[in-house]
Amino acid sequence: MSKRVVVIASGETERRALPALLDHLAAEGIAVDDIRIPPRHRAIKVEVAEKIIRSVWFERRDDERPHKFVVLVDTDGSPPEEALASIRNRLPGRLQDINASIQFAYAQQHLEAWYFADARGLRHYLRRDLGAVDQSQPDAIHNPKLHLKHLLGSRPYTSLVSRDIASGLDATAIAQHSPSFRLFVAAVRNGDASELEGTRH
Repeated sequence: MSKRVVVIASGETERRALPALLDHLAAEGIAVDDIRIPPRHRAIKVEVAEKIIRSVWFERRDDERPHKFVVLVDTDGSPPEEALASIRNRLPGRLQDINASIQFAYAQQHLEAWYFADARGLRHYLRRDLGAVDQSQPDAIHNPKLHLKHLLGSRPYTSLVSRDIASGLDATAIAQHSPSFRLFVAAVRNGDASELEGTRH
């Protein structure tokens, strides 16, 4: 039986791109069957995440409910511990009646940093050099979303473009160069990679 996982992420870009970045897990029996985002571009705070999780849980039949929820936050340049502290410490206690694992992960700084971790795949999509960024340390790129927008030139960066980029990238290559992506995949897979990855009910 597949392990059903729902990811809670910050916006439409993530909702479109994450399935492509995680589809390799299907071979391991892990089905990421939904990516939920807050309404009206709201930030992922404790109350927002709780409402989303409860909505997913109670809208499904018992045999269709997720085995796990993974809450993915952008650090926006903050230390991961700081970005995750409030939600990681407070959310599990508010969901004692939800019989699923709750895991936490982060994108440092934004999801777009993960794209630069597969430099070959990103260059192939863009048909150009990636500029003055250290592709061996993509998590350290300052404002990777803005850098990607510059590389796209006159073409607007939309959630559909993000999906297309993600679809052409190699998740194994991303994991080799991006610690935050590696931890995110570990949270989706089993949650054992780091103390940052969450709490099990």
